[in-house]
Amino acid sequence: MVSAVFHSPLDAHAALPPAAKAVARPAAAAAPVALQPMPRVPRDFRAVWLRVLPPVLGFALLVLVWELVALKSTTGFPSPLATWQQALTVFSDPFYSKGPNDQGVGWNVLSSLQRVALGFGLAAAVGIPAGFAIGRFEFLSRMFNPLISLLRPVSPLAWLPIGLLVFKGANPAAIWTIFICSIWPMIINTAVGVQRVPSDYMNVARVLNLSEWKIFTKILFPAVLPYMLTGVRLAVGTAWLVIVAAEMLTGGVGIGFWVWDEWNNLNVANIIIAIFVIGIVGLVLEFALVKIATAFTFEEVKQ
Repeated sequence: MVSAVFHSPLDAHAALPPAAKAVARPAAAAAPVALQPMPRVPRDFRAVWLRVLPPVLGFALLVLVWELVALKSTTGFPSPLATWQQALTVFSDPFYSKGPNDQGVGWNVLSSLQRVALGFGLAAAVGIPAGFAIGRFEFLSRMFNPLISLLRPVSPLAWLPIGLLVFKGANPAAIWTIFICSIWPMIINTAVGVQRVPSDYMNVARVLNLSEWKIFTKILFPAVLPYMLTGVRLAVGTAWLVIVAAEMLTGGVGIGFWVWDEWNNLNVANIIIAIFVIGIVGLVLEFALVKIATAFTFEEVKQ
């Protein structure tokens, strides 16, 4: 007679070896797994150091040479500390006004920027459409290229007497000088951009029988925009350089006149301050135009 022996599940679990017990243990009874913290990514201090250290060393070298020149000078050349103290005085009230020929550095900078904006705006309104036309039509290119090659190398200040003669005033003559020096980079870069548009684009436009306005808005303008913005950057840099020299000759309110007036007063510290102001304003203009160019183009804009 065969007898059947039944074991309970608890007895069966007790009979398992230890390794099998670990496998057969229900998931609910498993020990909680501790979350391991994410490994900390070490900071790349070397990249930051290489980015910060060279400019600091460059400015330190400039200050050192400046200090040595001031120590060796017998004509009272101001030291960096003396110039810094004078700068604090100058910028404590940059917008004072004590007459037409005695105004703060803030008013002088704003007057120069206003002249640059007017001359540069007129140059853009004339130069960019002219560049599109010269680049688009070969007849106009052959017609105007010799004139551009002849007039472009002329120093902008050589045009100042013409402006004084024609406009009978220092302020419009300075704006004219800005106009004539700003127009060439915009014409040339825009025309080159139009001429470098792939011929396939123009062939498609010819097959589709697009109007000249459609060709300009849908094909030429998007393709030429990087070249055009490069011309704008070059033009505004040239305009800011020229306005200082033009204001030295024409007088009135402006950063160039302020430099010349301080030289007549033998105030060299204010001249050095004006040099730094001119450089900082030019740097800000260049940085702003680079950001605009980067926003409107797909290519990397080199500074």
